Amino acid sequence: MNKSKTNFIIDVLLLLGMMFLTGTGFVRKYILLGGSASREAFGRKMNMYMLGYSRDDWSTIHLYTGYFILFLLLLHIVLHWKQVTIMYKQLIANSVLRIVFTVIFIILSVLLVIFPFILEPSMIPG
Repeated sequence: MNKSKTNFIIDVLLLLGMMFLTGTGFVRKYILLGGSASREAFGRKMNMYMLGYSRDDWSTIHLYTGYFILFLLLLHIVLHWKQVTIMYKQLIANSVLRIVFTVIFIILSVLLVIFPFILEPSMIPG
């Protein structure tokens, strides 16, 4: 398979994955209501299911879909690495400034991934 076909397939899978990620997010937020929203809508907490999956099951599906999309995105970047580096050098001509932006980008990327593990959740008795 040539590079253009491979890129096209990855792009199609990325688009479909993003649409599915959005759909599973809608299922979690608007369809399978959580405890307080369920009580508000039905007068009591309801255990809701869609296609045989609970709200927590849909969270797991949502998470693994996100992992799959991240994998495809990284693969997409790897396959376009030469183009990315050329464009980056054209966008930021100064090599020192490029290094600074690269370090900031890497730090920001890592922080965005690990922030749930370094922040403490607030706990309020219900």
